[in-house]
Amino acid sequence: MIPQLLARMPWLLVVVVILRSMVVAQDLPVAKDLPVAAKDLPVAKDLPVPVAKDLPVAPVLPVTPVLPVTPVLPVASDLPVAPEILPPEVPPPPPPEIERCNGIFLSYTFEGREKEYPLVRNMTAQAWAFKATATILNAGAQELKSWKMFVGFQYDELLVSAEGAIVVSGEGFPIRVGKNGTVLAGYPQADLKTAIETASDYEQMQVHVGLKGTQFGVADKATPMPKSLRLVNEGYKCPLATRKGPYMHVCCRKDPKFKEKKKTKYAPRTFDDLHFTYDVLKAYENKYMAQVTIDNLHPLGRLDQWNLTWEWMRNEFIYDMRGAFTHRKDPSECIYGPQGQYYKELDFSTVMNCQKRPVISDLPPQLENDEKVGKLPYCCKDGLLLPITMNETKARAMFQMEVFKLPPDLNRTAINPPQNWKITGRLNPNYKCGPPVRVDPSEFPDPRGIDATGSAIASWTVNCNMSRPKPKQNRCCVSYSAFYAAGAVPCNTCACGCEDEPPRCDRNGAALQIPPSALLVPFVNRSKKAAAFARINHHKLPRKLPCPDNCGVSINWHVDSDFKTGWTARMTLFNWEEDAFVDWYSALVMKRAFPGFEKSYSFNGTVLDGMNNTIFMQGLPGLNYLVGEVNGTRPGKDPPVPGKQQSVLSFSKKHIHGLKIPRGDGFPTKLYFNGEECALPKVLPKAAAPAPPGVLTSSLLLAILTSLVLFFN
Repeated sequence: MIPQLLARMPWLLVVVVILRSMVVAQDLPVAKDLPVAAKDLPVAKDLPVPVAKDLPVAPVLPVTPVLPVTPVLPVASDLPVAPEILPPEVPPPPPPEIERCNGIFLSYTFEGREKEYPLVRNMTAQAWAFKATATILNAGAQELKSWKMFVGFQYDELLVSAEGAIVVSGEGFPIRVGKNGTVLAGYPQADLKTAIETASDYEQMQVHVGLKGTQFGVADKATPMPKSLRLVNEGYKCPLATRKGPYMHVCCRKDPKFKEKKKTKYAPRTFDDLHFTYDVLKAYENKYMAQVTIDNLHPLGRLDQWNLTWEWMRNEFIYDMRGAFTHRKDPSECIYGPQGQYYKELDFSTVMNCQKRPVISDLPPQLENDEKVGKLPYCCKDGLLLPITMNETKARAMFQMEVFKLPPDLNRTAINPPQNWKITGRLNPNYKCGPPVRVDPSEFPDPRGIDATGSAIASWTVNCNMSRPKPKQNRCCVSYSAFYAAGAVPCNTCACGCEDEPPRCDRNGAALQIPPSALLVPFVNRSKKAAAFARINHHKLPRKLPCPDNCGVSINWHVDSDFKTGWTARMTLFNWEEDAFVDWYSALVMKRAFPGFEKSYSFNGTVLDGMNNTIFMQGLPGLNYLVGEVNGTRPGKDPPVPGKQQSVLSFSKKHIHGLKIPRGDGFPTKLYFNGEECALPKVLPKAAAPAPPGVLTSSLLLAILTSLVLFFN
């Protein structure tokens, strides 16, 4: 028995070695406990594995050599993975075309499009969702302040978003830019520095604007690109853009003939038709006091009962206001919004407004001396802004407000003015406003009356320009009549819109001539007069009568006389609205007949300086109040009576050769009421046609026969 065990001793030794190796492996730390990588673990040769010479071996039997056993190590997949260290993002290299540009480099890249619902067979009506990127880069030697880029969209685009910019004259997305393009302005990065002063820091030199929207009328395989691309900032000249497939670019350079204005720290102040100034008077960590000043600088511009709107971009809200008020006072938008989450202890019941787009209006005159909301210069005129040519004091408005901020803008210098400004009036011109532009702080005289000057902490300006109304979107219209014509030419069909008109009237039909007396009654009472006038004059009536003009104010221009040395006209104002117009005015543009203007008898008529061929008229003292429409003498039977005023204007023909009054020289080419351009008729009054020769002969024979009969009887 013993010899057999001794013979099997080498195998027993191998088993003992294996068991001891397993025990040692269990004592090793697992992968998750390892402080270092697997390569630092002890290798098999360092483990205390007993060799054969340390054990009792039979002297007569050969010993089988024993190999050291390597412990079982965890696989790589069980070890903790070190976090991947990504290389820093490197901005894409500038396009090669920029190497030849020493000015402002603009580019537009079309990224793709796809069909939108509803899917239609008519490709011109199919909607496509598109993406594009517009880039502006300052490659010149001068900083570009308040950059503005024009993108000539031409596929009836509807912009849904523009990351890195705002749409000038926009009212919030989505914005219909149509087929005439739009202007993009920088926000929040409005200024582009140079490579010299930033060591080629592209984050300060360029802006990428991500555009998303919808376009129409594009073929399946076409690449819809803008028709133009240029810089709008003054002092730069841009050639035609170069297009290569879905990419177009242009380099705009400084105009050598442009005269630089006085250098300032910020952009120089510019003044257009309507000028806003946003001055920060006091600044704290979480709020600031702002003063807004409105200046009407256009000689024909005007606003009645103005409503001002803008858009807060960083969750600001108006806590208090002086000199104006907001139409909505609802604290719920603050309580359930980020404002309430941050200002948990603030009583929002006293907050003036929490809307992202507040509507602000002027106070009535009776609150001008109110201790809490009044006592501010140029405030409290019930929203009346007259042109500076009429009254300099009433050409300005002002109000102040306390604005609260939210993180991360909790420091004195983190002030962001609102964007997307818009102002409207009751019956006034349409204004298109640009973005706020940072300017040097405004200066104010010392309120104590001493010879000292104070300044605002920061100032921005917003400029707005009057725009011509689009067809069928006017607010006033003109009718023509003349002493030589039997009928009057009324206002154009749908001159002021036809959105609410039933389909039974023709929105595109020409206005029917009517007797001049029919101009004194509302449109709904003219149908019978127009039909009778058509029958008398043998005019054919259409089956579908034209729709009304729907204008609140109409003006009749009547050529009253035409003689060798001069001519006269009569101008009548009709107010078809219930509200009256205080301090009304009108202006008309005459081309050839303008030098002969002599006098306006019942209006205060003057020649307007600075505007060619323009006659400015307003009511005489005590007669500057155009009343509204009132009921007739017998309500229910008699039609309503409009408020009206009238005056005769006299003109001379001296030194004006070849003046032809009936052919158009006696009619204005433009006519304004309270700054709004009125729609003019498309045709002129025509003289009554002479009777045909046959009719004259028959009439003459009938007269002769009648005379003979009477003579012989």
